[in-house]
Amino acid sequence: MDFKLFITTFGLVFLAELGDKTQLATLCLSANNNSKISVFIGSAFALIVSSLLAVLFGAGLSRLLPPNYIQIGAGIFFIIIGTWMLISITKIA
Repeated sequence: MDFKLFITTFGLVFLAELGDKTQLATLCLSANNNSKISVFIGSAFALIVSSLLAVLFGAGLSRLLPPNYIQIGAGIFFIIIGTWMLISITKIA
C-alpha cells in the first residue's frame, strides 16, 4: 500500500467533505434522530460505496483515456456545473 497516496487521498476527501451538503444532511439527520450510530454507519457506508464507484469508474476510464484527458474532462465538468449553479442561483435571486 502506498502510504503517501493514502494520506493524500484521506486529506483531500476529508477537506472536500467539510461543510459539504452531505455533511450538513448528516448533521441534520443526527440532530433529528435518537440513533446516532445508525446515522453514522449509514453515512459512512454511503461514502464508501460512492468512493468505490469512483475508483472503479476511474480505473475503467483510465484504460480508455490518458490521465491528463481525464483531468481536463473533470475540470471542464466542474466549470460547467459551477456555471450552471451560478446561473441557477441568479435566476432565483
